[in-house]
Amino acid sequence: MFSLLKTRPKARKPAPPETRTLDVAGRLMPLTIKQHDRATRITLRIEPGGRALKMTVPKGLAAREVDAFLDRHQGWLLTKLAKFSTDACLRDGGEILFRGLSHRIQHTGSLRGLTEAVSIDGRPVLRVSGMEEHVGRRIAAFLKKEARAELVKLATMHAATIRAPIRSISMKDTRSRWGSCSSEGNLSFSWRIVMAPPSVIDYLAAHEVAHLREMNHGPRFWALCKKLCPGMEEAKSWLKRHGSQLHAIDFD
Repeated sequence: MFSLLKTRPKARKPAPPETRTLDVAGRLMPLTIKQHDRATRITLRIEPGGRALKMTVPKGLAAREVDAFLDRHQGWLLTKLAKFSTDACLRDGGEILFRGLSHRIQHTGSLRGLTEAVSIDGRPVLRVSGMEEHVGRRIAAFLKKEARAELVKLATMHAATIRAPIRSISMKDTRSRWGSCSSEGNLSFSWRIVMAPPSVIDYLAAHEVAHLREMNHGPRFWALCKKLCPGMEEAKSWLKRHGSQLHAIDFD
């Protein structure tokens, strides 16, 4: 006697995301369109830094509806993208934030020398040497160095307060998050945070160190984070308002 065994139908693989380039008033933006089974409406998001767009649509939505949605939201995109600078003014006479203060960039004209933040006639100035076409790279190298020194100092101080060991500290240029903490005790920070005010830099260090004790974002985590950084709420608010602008600067 034979019995028929019912076989479960194989789950269909989700459709791969569609990628295209969207022209927003002459500004070409990479666009990723992803279908989602649970999506009931179209959502459009500007990625951190304002360099790309991400769209989530209901499964099976017709291409013409996607196009119509994009056409209707050209004005919204123009307004939102206006705050993202495509020209970071990384040249002689331009401006760059460092520790929350706007510094005027002064290219020294010398091929050798250190990049340094100084005060000239009471005005914050960032003096940059090297070839003029390398000013952006020299500034990025300076910011990375300063970020490492500051964040290592702050993270070590906060870790000592809660008696939590740090295995390693690294600097990265992540766009999706400002920092991370692994279960092994490895901390990672975006060096761009050094452009923010000192209180915001301190908050980021406290945030990731708090994860050494609480690997979540529950009430106990936030209580510990606030204990380490009493100005937490103000710092979070600053990052929410200005963080994307820091990501938008292109140093290359």
